[in-house]
Amino acid sequence: MTVTHVQLLSVPVADQDRARDFYVDVLGFDLVWDNPMGPDGGRWVQVAPPGAATALTLVTWFPTMPPGSLKGLVLETDDLDADVARLRDRGVDFANGGIQSAPWGRYATFDDPDGNGIVLQATRV
Repeated sequence: MTVTHVQLLSVPVADQDRARDFYVDVLGFDLVWDNPMGPDGGRWVQVAPPGAATALTLVTWFPTMPPGSLKGLVLETDDLDADVARLRDRGVDFANGGIQSAPWGRYATFDDPDGNGIVLQATRV
């Protein structure tokens, strides 16, 4: 197998506009695509952290992936404290009071507007 990277991960959402606004305006991701898709008025909405190889597509069309069913999306950060403070200022509610410590580093967990679980982490090197 010659896989070089993960290109795309589907995030199940109920409202693509609300999800796009959260990932772009709150998390600071780039909007890669927001284009019509298919004959039924569907849209392809794709976002990514600046410079990342992997992007997220905000999907509404998979019946086996209801909104909020994605858990454990892990985002790595170089400055966990500053990012948690910035996200709190933007209305993000962190589980367990905020930053937690583990033998491998520090992390904070929160949900997107649909309840998809996200881990913001700073891995100890």
